[in-house]
Amino acid sequence: MSLPQGIQSISMGRRIKDQIVRALVYLAFAIAVVPLVSVVWLVIANGIQRFDIEFLTHSMRNIGARDAGGGAYHAILGTLEQVGLATVISVPIGLLTAIYLVEYAQGGRLSRAISFFVDVMTGIPSVVAGLFVLAFWVLVLGMGFSGFAGAIALSILMLPTVVRSTEEMLRIVPGELREAAYALGVPKWRTILRVVIPTAFTGIVTGIMLAIARVAGETAPLLLTVFFTDSINSDPFSGPQMGLPLYVFDQAGRPTDTAIARAWTGALTLILIVMLLNLAARLIARWRAPAGNR
Repeated sequence: MSLPQGIQSISMGRRIKDQIVRALVYLAFAIAVVPLVSVVWLVIANGIQRFDIEFLTHSMRNIGARDAGGGAYHAILGTLEQVGLATVISVPIGLLTAIYLVEYAQGGRLSRAISFFVDVMTGIPSVVAGLFVLAFWVLVLGMGFSGFAGAIALSILMLPTVVRSTEEMLRIVPGELREAAYALGVPKWRTILRVVIPTAFTGIVTGIMLAIARVAGETAPLLLTVFFTDSINSDPFSGPQMGLPLYVFDQAGRPTDTAIARAWTGALTLILIVMLLNLAARLIARWRAPAGNR
């Protein structure tokens, strides 16, 4: 039995609109992906020539701007330590803040004030975080340049991202899960620890990795708090310590082909580190998700 002519024309019009919208979505996706692919390809094409064992295992000590060789081992070590310390500082504070806002705050003045300051911190330029740590930690307290000072600046930038992403993940946890736990006599803190957080664990880890990816390439805070060094400094609490963003900035500013090549390779190394951290986080999230949902 055929449909009436009017219904057929309406159905045809809906299919045409659906195809047009789908084409526009694909076009928008292509427009967004093309710049990303071009940047990644440019970094790989220019950085692969110096991506070798020497680059990953040697520093720039006693290596001039025109000299061949040298590497970024001191910068890789510094970046891992600085980002790691920033994560240790910001993640516990961010998680506890998000748990308070979602589970305990009742729309009072304190919760509104916390949300306001988190929103303000989200828009803080990275150089402002570096200036704050420089003025307070380095100049007022006299602690000097160090990797830890850079980690404090990075943690300031990480904190709002961790809070907002964790808050959104906790809010999408069904309320029925909480009510079921309360009905069984489970205390609220244990419900949060055993039910809410495991359910939102994958999203929380993703948010943390987004925060890490954001600060891993920051140059301005490190320029003001960590300073430069060509030597290996494995102690983030004492003395200047190099980071990969600073290494790229330093080498790119030297007018020689060898230094520019090292800068491209440093950028490639930074991208690979962020990709490996994201991959590790996703594997951990997939491994923990079934246990958390049981």
